[in-house]
Amino acid sequence: MTEKYLIQGGVLANGTQSDVAIADGVITQVGGTLDASGYTVINARGSIVLPGLVDLHTHLREPGKEDAETVLSGSKAAAKGGFVAISAMANTTPVADTAGVVEQVFRLGQEAGLVDVFPIGAVTQGLLGENLSDIGAMADSAARVRIFSDDGNCVSDPLVMRRALEYVKKFDAVIAQHAQEPRLTRGAQMNEGLVSSQIGLKGWPAIAEEAIIARDILLADHVQARLHICHVTTAGGVEIIRWAKSRGMSVTAEVTPHHLLLTDELARSYNPIYKVNPPLRTEKDVMALREALADGTIDIVATDHAPHATETKECEWQEASFGMLGLETALSIVNLTMIQSGLTDWSTIATRMSATPAAIGRYVNHGKDISVGNPGHVTVINPTATYRVDRDLVASKSRNTPFHGTELPGVVGATFYNGALTYRAGA
Repeated sequence: MTEKYLIQGGVLANGTQSDVAIADGVITQVGGTLDASGYTVINARGSIVLPGLVDLHTHLREPGKEDAETVLSGSKAAAKGGFVAISAMANTTPVADTAGVVEQVFRLGQEAGLVDVFPIGAVTQGLLGENLSDIGAMADSAARVRIFSDDGNCVSDPLVMRRALEYVKKFDAVIAQHAQEPRLTRGAQMNEGLVSSQIGLKGWPAIAEEAIIARDILLADHVQARLHICHVTTAGGVEIIRWAKSRGMSVTAEVTPHHLLLTDELARSYNPIYKVNPPLRTEKDVMALREALADGTIDIVATDHAPHATETKECEWQEASFGMLGLETALSIVNLTMIQSGLTDWSTIATRMSATPAAIGRYVNHGKDISVGNPGHVTVINPTATYRVDRDLVASKSRNTPFHGTELPGVVGATFYNGALTYRAGA
């Protein structure tokens, strides 16, 4: 018999205090005070009850780099962070550029059973940016891929990008571009600016990101295809996207939690925990990203969860891998930077971290509000409770969190996926 849960005393994203009952995988009742008889009660007093979170940008490493992460360990990290659906990037070994690989990842996600794992297919074979991958076969596979990305690499050839945009239209799919002009960033280590010049690390200019954003927006508009810009980091990129949206162009964009908070000043420590692609930018960029997320210029928050084995991060900066963990701390960082700063409210965050990412990915069973009959995908967070991040206690197999030792506001108390309790704080 399926267990029944009553989330008691919480506040919905719209500010209404309501109990929420879940049974048989769906939300069965929503009301002020519900009868708890026969239910396992989850105390949500002082907490916000959100639709289950959806991440469009996750690196799970499996197949090929299971020492850093597996689909199972990444699913555990996702559930701990309040996520019920994650999107597995294609830069695995082998690359997810065939139906066989995406179906393997999809099957592993089903076996883990903690979140929905939606594979992202590579745009080009081997992520080499030359020949298109088997997009049609991946779209028609059991995984039903609807997002294609060479993330980690930019599809820098405009002709290849145009062909990809044209091809995915028939599947109502989207190209998610890693905006990085490779000729402007060869050997780059961090943001190009005052800090890079002072500490002697090769700079990564903002224009390398902005040039690709502008080019691809124009290409997508020309062929009338959907384009999604991964991990926007610059104020200039925000302005280009704002301009495009003002003209009705079909572009969406994401920002990571770490780019909402951290700046390139942290590189002065030479600690490669802060080495990430795209790089941490300036305080001016951070403020522009926050404002863009609040006003909808940037559509969603995506974690870019990038686990790495210890030896690839605890080394000299120039030799270290790019990337940092994100799933388990994402909602706390958003709470800190967007809610506690007064820039936005929980209703908007529910849109940015659930409804809109589900719509972009065409994840039809996700992103729905807390209403009777909707799937039992629910996240409970206490926004005022705090915790100290401990890299030795993360659910991920890797330890490369930039927030180790930091006290963050916002404790995920429970996560429900298809009506099952997949994470409970303290359990």
